[in-house]
Amino acid sequence: MIETAKKVLRIEAEAVLALVERIGEPFEQAVAMILGCSGRVVITGMGKSGLICQKIAATMASTGTPAFFLHPAEGIHGDLGMVTRGDVVIAVSNSGETEELTRILPVIKRMGLPLIAMTGNPRSTLAKSGDVFLDISVKEEACPLGLAPTASTTATLAMGDALAVALLLERGFKEEDFALFHPGGALGKRLLLRVEDLMHGAGDVPLVQEGTPVKEALFEITSKKLGITGVADGRGNLIGVFTDGDLRRVIEKGFDVLNRPIAEFMTRNPKRILRSNLAAKALQKMEEHSITSLFVFEQEEAAVPVGIIHLHDLLKAGVV
Repeated sequence: MIETAKKVLRIEAEAVLALVERIGEPFEQAVAMILGCSGRVVITGMGKSGLICQKIAATMASTGTPAFFLHPAEGIHGDLGMVTRGDVVIAVSNSGETEELTRILPVIKRMGLPLIAMTGNPRSTLAKSGDVFLDISVKEEACPLGLAPTASTTATLAMGDALAVALLLERGFKEEDFALFHPGGALGKRLLLRVEDLMHGAGDVPLVQEGTPVKEALFEITSKKLGITGVADGRGNLIGVFTDGDLRRVIEKGFDVLNRPIAEFMTRNPKRILRSNLAAKALQKMEEHSITSLFVFEQEEAAVPVGIIHLHDLLKAGVV
């Protein structure tokens, strides 16, 4: 079984590597054709090829190229109505003679739609019908009977990925664009959520005056449940912070310090972040400085905080 598995992987790997030498002018033409279309990319194929087509369509759609899968059997029974002028069609068939696929080719031609043929048979009906022919032929299938599509479907999938990535780069598609199409994923949360979406507002910001005794600052830390309080001057400007960790270190010096002003023990120049920054940047700053909270400001030059964000807020939102 182990030797069989290794042989399958070698055959499929060789099938993909063989495609490298075939990437040339036809591939460039296919990319240009897709970039130039005003509509969507319609990807169609039957059976196992159809399953690969669905994956290619999904990859393109999530990377900036509007695409959908058309089942050719359903197409000849009305679903061709989904195809409109301005679209470009990618038709996939290893043999190039799949009946359901060849039956919709005349309609595609009649509509004047550009056709990219992906097939393993350059002399097939599909290859001859295409405006561009992408050769996905394989030396052999991994199936020992030569019946089940294996290496051929792997090669087709790889060619589809090559198209999708080339289009991605040509369009200047960025991580932020990807996140817009994946708002529920971890990447989406890291690239879409901003500090203002997760922060505690001004009314929940723990803050005491610089002359406040340490013991009173303790009440502020406890009531706001963030393990920290900011220290402000008479104008409300943030000038320092005092954490529950600082409290433990202060008490080690004796309980008499509890009546002394918080300004004597605070940490000056606290770390800060803007409300418009990505939540991921807040996480990065917390990790960089080994802290769990950041005071939030409206603008870089502002001194009065408008909120505070805690590591737990990032954890709950799934940013971490």
